[in-house]
Amino acid sequence: MITRLTADIAELRIDRFLHGQLPDRSRSYIQKLIEQGLVRQNGQPVRASTKTLLHATIEIEFPEPAPSHLVPESIPLDIRYEDEWLLVINKPQGMVVHPAVGHREGTLVHALLAYCGDSLSDINGVIRPGIVHRIDKDTSGLLMVVKDNRVHADIAEKIRRHEVTRVYQAVVHGVMPSSAGTIDAPIGRDPKNRQRMAVVAGGKPAVSHFTVLEQFHQAAHLEVRLESGRTHQIRVHLQFVGHPVVGDPLYAPGRKTFGLSGQALHASSLTFEHPVTGESITVESPLPPAFTQLLEQLR
Repeated sequence: MITRLTADIAELRIDRFLHGQLPDRSRSYIQKLIEQGLVRQNGQPVRASTKTLLHATIEIEFPEPAPSHLVPESIPLDIRYEDEWLLVINKPQGMVVHPAVGHREGTLVHALLAYCGDSLSDINGVIRPGIVHRIDKDTSGLLMVVKDNRVHADIAEKIRRHEVTRVYQAVVHGVMPSSAGTIDAPIGRDPKNRQRMAVVAGGKPAVSHFTVLEQFHQAAHLEVRLESGRTHQIRVHLQFVGHPVVGDPLYAPGRKTFGLSGQALHASSLTFEHPVTGESITVESPLPPAFTQLLEQLR
């Protein structure tokens, strides 16, 4: 399908112009179309940084959506909030968010397809319908899922502008040197292990704020608020300052696990302004049993 627009302004980056004209599409999606040569100005392919020409004709060729081969699975969902535009899921530890190598079934997406049918946003493709952000397999807690493309684009932009507040609770090794602090360190792919992320020069900016809720003899219970949302951010930042998350197989190998099967990290609170109603929404999730049992053990 080809959509034609007329530029009513000159000297504006074409990706920004299209994002304003197509609010139901995220800027990253538009940039992918440009990279694939599917956007033309007066018949000529453009780059994201190409400036608009006044009264120019801009053509966007939207590829036909690939058919989904995912089979819906009737997996129970712990839904903490839902309306006609979005829902917030309390994901259990051990559940993968979307299909990937080694995880072709039993994911959150399979469960969402059974629950929502085709009423999920498709901006992120057929294997990630409705998914606007994610949490790791062995991290439990709150995750937002979107049903509408326009709402998806709005939420994605709010996350990019740090307007969605995500609060986690974690148990980490060792005695914290202060009762609160901020870790401001860039994160990128670990050059020594491609399965890990690391604090590296030239990485993407990443900021985490922590508060000690309870200090134990050999571990600490923290609340961590994300200012950015890099892959494995909390796990990487806490390992970087010498206090990796208890039970983390990737960033605390060989450390005492206290019987945990995954890291002691839980997305406990999610606050955002609703893209449609403008209402401030806060959703909270209690600590899972394994987490509370760990705290009792440490006490």
